[in-house]
Order: sequence, then C-alpha cells, then structure tokens
Amino acid sequence: MMSDFKKAIFKSRPNRFIAICEIDGDNVKAHVPNTGRCKELLIEGVTVYLLPSSNPKRKTKYSLIFVENKGELVSLYSQDANRVVFEGIKSGKVKELKGYNIIEREKTIDNSRIDIYLGKEDNGEIMEDCYCEVKGVTLIKDGLAQFPDAPTERGSKHLKELIKLKEEGHRTVVFFLIQHPAADYFRPNWENDPDFAGNLNEAYEKGVEILVYKSHNGLDKVELEGKSLDFTLKK
Repeated sequence: MMSDFKKAIFKSRPNRFIAICEIDGDNVKAHVPNTGRCKELLIEGVTVYLLPSSNPKRKTKYSLIFVENKGELVSLYSQDANRVVFEGIKSGKVKELKGYNIIEREKTIDNSRIDIYLGKEDNGEIMEDCYCEVKGVTLIKDGLAQFPDAPTERGSKHLKELIKLKEEGHRTVVFFLIQHPAADYFRPNWENDPDFAGNLNEAYEKGVEILVYKSHNGLDKVELEGKSLDFTLKK
C-alpha cells in the first residue's frame, strides 16, 4: 500500500544490485530489483520510493521499486512484469490472448521454463496452446521504448526457445511490458544489443508474435493498461 513506501532521494549505485538513497538526511542501502543499467533513470538527486523489507535477515532493509522521471512514476521492479501481464491476460485486457481456459505461470517444457502458458482445453484435450515470454522495458528515448538497455544473452536464449516451440507447432509470443508511462512506441535496442535485435527480427519472421503493452503505475497498484502499442523492428 501507499503508506508502506518511503520517499527518498537517490544518491548513487555502487553496483547493479545496490543503491544508496537518502531518507530524512540519513543514507540507506536499497536493493535494486532491476539488473539493467537504468542510467537515464537513476540520476543523483531524483526522487525514488523504497519498500521496506519484513525479513530481518536481509542485508538491505529496502527495495527500490519506483523512480520519478519526466513527471511520471516508473516501475523498476522488473520481476513484477510477469505478474502484471499474467493478471492482465486473466482479466481479459489483452485482446490478442483471449479465449484460453488454462493460464499458468512458469510452465516447464523440455529444459526451458516459459513465463506464461495458455491453453484451450476441451474434454480433457488441449486443442490449442500458447507460450509467452515477458520482458519488462524501462528505457525510453523521446517517447520510444527500447529493449534491452544492456546486452542480454538470456533474452536471446528465450527468443530461440520461442522459435523452437513455434517450429514444433505451438503459438508463441514475446510480450514487452513498458513500465514507463511516457512511451508510445517500441523498437529493439540495436545500439546496445544488436544480437537480441537480430534474434527478435528472426523470431518475428518465423512466426513468433510480438505484443507491446504499458503498465499503469501507482504506489498502491501496478496493472496492465488495456491498449496495445505499435512497434518497429528496424534500426
């Protein structure tokens, strides 16, 4: 809830997991639940919102969940993207993924674990299924959302897994959740990770679908907006 958050000032990020923030004149350490660079967001002096931890054994007392940027509240909780998309699909906000009566998180197939699994079951038989990988996006340049903001071999691996599943006859989707409200368009980040961008192009050409949505961010709730955004795969 809103009352749980501590408003703070961002000071520095000594490594990708830790941020030094100031609360009422005192410096505190906070866990950063986003391994991306976030250099355009985490600038010294910006306002951030820290969520206290209830675990007394944790090394950091807080987690850095939100940062203010261009008058907007941006979610840095990248792990939450799966939940937001999952709940959005369940509530019918994703028009492209309606009609499935099975929806599960973290479905294991072969040696891979896919973020979201959808199935159409009839009399105990799966008539159609869909495997969906979710990517949280925070990098915005002039309204253009880009992913990733740092090279990601793991991201390319996920795309290749979706291609394999598609070739085996399954429906596959890579779902980009833009966690910055200022975005209105998406493209892969050719400058930071040309391998991922190239793999995304290959995946799309081979039938892997691309969906782009935004989250609505509030200190009390983060949820999916029910409108898809346009994208381009060009440089």
